[in-house]
Amino acid sequence: MKVILRQDLKGVGKAGAIAEVAEGYARNYLLPRGLAQEATAGNLTQIAGRKAAESKRDEKLLAETKELAARIESLPVEVTAKAGERGKLFGAVTNAHVAEALKALHGADIDRHKIEISETIKATGDHAGVVRLPLGVQARITIRVRA
Repeated sequence: MKVILRQDLKGVGKAGAIAEVAEGYARNYLLPRGLAQEATAGNLTQIAGRKAAESKRDEKLLAETKELAARIESLPVEVTAKAGERGKLFGAVTNAHVAEALKALHGADIDRHKIEISETIKATGDHAGVVRLPLGVQARITIRVRA
């Protein structure tokens, strides 16, 4: 019997996949528990419509993410910190400081865990970093630290 899985099932398939299972397994276990539904023509059409809408939504999100990455890469992120005479900071610039500066500059609410800084920033000047955005998009940023 062909069924459309509603949840990931070990040994059967992932959610949304069409699987061929034994009729007893489908009727006695999968269907009563709501883990699958019969693969009728109407259900298959409904699943195809959902997948089309999901792919359209993903394309739109990808375009927005790439546009945000281009904006982030275009301008350096300026962070102000207290420093001594020779440009050595009292403390360090963290991912949280960079996330706040990005939010102020671009209005983008980026999680501090998605920001990677190659080395600890303990001096004024320009430093490199990477922002990991959704759908695998990455933006290289320049972090400009001023006293």
